Amino acid sequence: MSWEYIILVLITGVICGVINTLAGSGSLISLPILMFIGLPPHVANGTNRIGILFQNVVSTLTFKKQKVLDVKMGWKVAIPSILGSVAGAFIVLEMNERAVEITIGIVLFIMLIPIFYKPRKWLHGSQPEEITKNGLLQFVIFFLIGAYGGFIQAGVGIFLLAALVLNSGYDLVRANALKVFINLIFTPFALAVFIYKGQVDVVAGLILAVGNSVGAYFASKYAVSWGTAFVRYVLIVVIVGAGTKLLLFP
Repeated sequence: MSWEYIILVLITGVICGVINTLAGSGSLISLPILMFIGLPPHVANGTNRIGILFQNVVSTLTFKKQKVLDVKMGWKVAIPSILGSVAGAFIVLEMNERAVEITIGIVLFIMLIPIFYKPRKWLHGSQPEEITKNGLLQFVIFFLIGAYGGFIQAGVGIFLLAALVLNSGYDLVRANALKVFINLIFTPFALAVFIYKGQVDVVAGLILAVGNSVGAYFASKYAVSWGTAFVRYVLIVVIVGAGTKLLLFP
């Protein structure tokens, strides 16, 4: 890999680390860049998971240090997410990715409705005793999100945030901490499937991981001090950008 490509992947990783930690959909940037440097689509999809994995290790440790991570809840919803991610990783090789991208783009724009309609829910969450921590609906929701994460990863953070805020009752900062922890738990399983299928470029993945980790560290370190209102604005911008990218720029 040339030095120009190494620098490009590093910078991409930093940007995606920040976006993925505060909202999600950073993979909509990293996947095209990985394909630009010469990786086939499925290899880019698999390689991207290495950066995601390291990014979430850094974010999780930083959020935990700031005492905003509900680890017990994370493990509960991680189980259906793991099952879904493995299923999604196997399915991705068989499905029409463009059809899925269009569907996700539409869903992202629909998701803007509750963000604007119920801003208090996103900013303040529910009281600790009101937070939902079990139930069949929750299992199904996180299984489906895990399946999508195993399928393509891009945008999974936004869906995790929506589930953790609207279904479980967390505010955006605590939901962000949980989001990266859940991602950390299920990503290795999806990554293992891509490695098994020979769809990972380790060198490019590790270079991306360095950038992702740097971006994730700064985003998770300052997310608490920036507050839920700032994170909400970032989320809105990312949803509009990601939805537009998926619908208009395949």
